[in-house]
Amino acid sequence: MANPAQFGDVVAEFAARGLIHDSTDREELSKRTTSGQISAYVGFDPTSDSLHVGNLLGQISLRRLQLLGHRPIVLAGGATGMVGDPSGKSEERNLLDAEQLAH
Repeated sequence: MANPAQFGDVVAEFAARGLIHDSTDREELSKRTTSGQISAYVGFDPTSDSLHVGNLLGQISLRRLQLLGHRPIVLAGGATGMVGDPSGKSEERNLLDAEQLAH
């Protein structure tokens, strides 16, 4: 693991770029991101044929996190894709099988 002095303040970086509107105990979050490595993830829908411009902010944010010495994780599907996200709908999404995910 890297020296804690090598970890950048993710909260300050993201706030300076206008990416944080509000948060819980910003000072404590800032301390946490500078005291050691953190991990963050972004997940993508494996049923989609491609990524789109809306996915770019998550990818850029993970890259900035990485440049500050932290660990980015990118997830694409698997079991989470089978269960799905109902996206605010009142009904559950139908379960998908492995063949549908592989398209």
